[in-house]
Amino acid sequence: MPDRASASHASRVLLRAPRPEDAAPLIALNRASVALHHPWAAPPVSADDYASYLERCARPDTACRLIWRVADDALLGAVNLSQLFYGTFESAYMGYYIGAPFAAQGYMREAVALALDEAFGPLRLHRVEANIQPDNHASRALVQRLGCTHEGFSRRYLKIDGAWRDHERWAMLAEDWAVLTMQSSEEQAAAGANRDECRR
Repeated sequence: MPDRASASHASRVLLRAPRPEDAAPLIALNRASVALHHPWAAPPVSADDYASYLERCARPDTACRLIWRVADDALLGAVNLSQLFYGTFESAYMGYYIGAPFAAQGYMREAVALALDEAFGPLRLHRVEANIQPDNHASRALVQRLGCTHEGFSRRYLKIDGAWRDHERWAMLAEDWAVLTMQSSEEQAAAGANRDECRR
């Protein structure tokens, strides 16, 4: 497995594996974001929760990443890959959340894109699946913008906050991500060429 302490960079955010010293800022952020997260996610809101999170992150089948803003080193949220399977499957499940002060600003999209880069690059996966509750419109919109494919519906799929909840299955394949990444690079190059032309 790749070094889990390695960092990945984008224009505005950075992904880094969680550390013991990250407990206080993450817990404070999550406590301030309960209204946003409920009932979609249940991130750590206590020292015990965070200790359990670190234990899960240390497993060889899990890759946890905290999201940091490059400009000021603010902690924004987390994106986690779990149940990494190899062999004939080469797949993982993805979960993510962002703190309320940073929601709806595009940070989560950048962070999930970085996580997909890592999943299909260093982690050598073929498929990443996100299971999303149908009423979580923000999360559904996020995976749609990223180009994920809606593959189906799972009744009473996960027990969250004491209740079994239906989920939609969204997935990204390595070959689809490669095409989307190439298209994005070509569009950025074309936009840069247009800007250069306008300056002449």
